Amino acid sequence: MKKLLIASALLVSTSALADAPGSQSCGWGNMLFAGQTGTPSHVLAATTNNSTGNNTFGMTFGTNGCSTKGTLTYGGKEMIDVSMIMDEFSEDVARGDGEALTAVAVSLGVSEADRALFKSTLHNNFNTLFPSEEVTTEHVVSSMFSLMKNDETLVKYTV
Repeated sequence: MKKLLIASALLVSTSALADAPGSQSCGWGNMLFAGQTGTPSHVLAATTNNSTGNNTFGMTFGTNGCSTKGTLTYGGKEMIDVSMIMDEFSEDVARGDGEALTAVAVSLGVSEADRALFKSTLHNNFNTLFPSEEVTTEHVVSSMFSLMKNDETLVKYTV
């Protein structure tokens, strides 16, 4: 379980979270509380959107001020100290095997048949993934996906 948490934190810390699905002006709650500021207005707008599901509808059909064309971003702080995770992950990549490396492969959906290739690809490109001790999680994950996209077998796990 700890390893799955590690893999999830490594991947989530860089890309999967967003502050406003669809856009910051998406949904009836945003329409009802337009122009208002402060935590209460934002909470009421989010509650309205979540309780009616209208922003999900809007994202699906392009209504309610919603759009899915933009890139999702996350402007907050990471919820988990990724530096500890990166240490364990980098050690596994250096060895070419280990629980953290396996957990990342599993969390990406890499089949058991392709895991050896995944591990060796990362191991053989250790210096690309970890060019310095000050490397960021964003760099590691971005480089990992670039390596996978350039491999005819691993590319299927990047879509």
